[in-house]
Amino acid sequence: MPPGIHSKLGPSKSESWINCPPCLKLTEDMEDESSEYASAGTAAHELAEYKGKKILGLKAGSRPHSDYDSDEMEECTDMYADYLKEQYDQAKLTCPDPVTLFEQHVEMDNYAPGSFGSCDFMLVADKKLHIVDLKYGYIEVQAKENTQMMMYALGALNLFDCLYDIEEVEMTIFQPRIQNISSWSMSVEELVKWGNEVLKPAAELAAAGEGEFNPGPWCSHNFCKARTTCRARAEQMLELAKLEFKPPALLSDEELVQVMDKAEELSKWCSDVMTFATIQATEHGKSYPGWKIVEGRSVRKFSDTKAVEEAVKNAGYTDDQIYSKSLITLTAFEKLLGKSTFNDLLGTYVTKSTPKLTLARDNDKRHEVSSNAANDFID
Repeated sequence: MPPGIHSKLGPSKSESWINCPPCLKLTEDMEDESSEYASAGTAAHELAEYKGKKILGLKAGSRPHSDYDSDEMEECTDMYADYLKEQYDQAKLTCPDPVTLFEQHVEMDNYAPGSFGSCDFMLVADKKLHIVDLKYGYIEVQAKENTQMMMYALGALNLFDCLYDIEEVEMTIFQPRIQNISSWSMSVEELVKWGNEVLKPAAELAAAGEGEFNPGPWCSHNFCKARTTCRARAEQMLELAKLEFKPPALLSDEELVQVMDKAEELSKWCSDVMTFATIQATEHGKSYPGWKIVEGRSVRKFSDTKAVEEAVKNAGYTDDQIYSKSLITLTAFEKLLGKSTFNDLLGTYVTKSTPKLTLARDNDKRHEVSSNAANDFID
């Protein structure tokens, strides 16, 4: 498949069009958004594929290079390759010849017409299929009920189910920049049932531009191209905003939960609107009543630090006056020394502040603090 070609009913945007089918037609003529983050992610994937093939003894070709090469990318892609090797070695304990595939093209046409995608890594062994998706971003992604991964799995089954007696599919999101490795498994029977009962009907509605608009977290998760101008999302957010103008003490528990459930989404929507309006005003000449274009804060910096050093030294100032010296950060020391040496050498000097209590959703990984423990913190 030529690079840059994307499926209209593609897995990467599936959370949006499965939950809000008409968004597909609404956004099909809108330009794709590009960013430095996406370009860095592409570079990381190319380097990760090269290292993954090398560590598994496969033909890898030439090492890719990009403007985004960095120590962090080196470390993250090393972690990814090591993880793939661990999974391969584990599979070999029960299967003498597991199959490994990188950037494997898969098609889900029997569930979503014209749908296809590319799996970062697939490991096929007796009775089990394992799919790994590398995410280079900082926004945490979970594997559980991840529609992109489930579509990849269905596509992989279309390829291998006739060759292997696959009973279970494991799906893993590997996010090295935030130390997130999220895995979730389901039976082939459960996966196919989801494909027929959820994916297929949603794809039919989306392809026809039918169904109800249903704004939700997927608007920002999938960076829906209509998220700033969608009327359904605006109406939902503005209705919620009415509650936010009430004093919190006057809200019922149900209203408080409603606001807390949507607060993050409301904040993102406001930010999306401001970003969109700013671009329209500064780049396309749009004007809005009561608003004007102004210059932002300017940041001063030296254009030539070597010349600055020479100038002030020639003027009689000493090194003690013009240079500052401080320890590197705790995290930097840990990276410099390695965790084991860091703990041996500096562990006795590390202290942790008393954590501040906060509310979090019930699916948060942190353990819940009981009300009695909370009172102990306050005391």
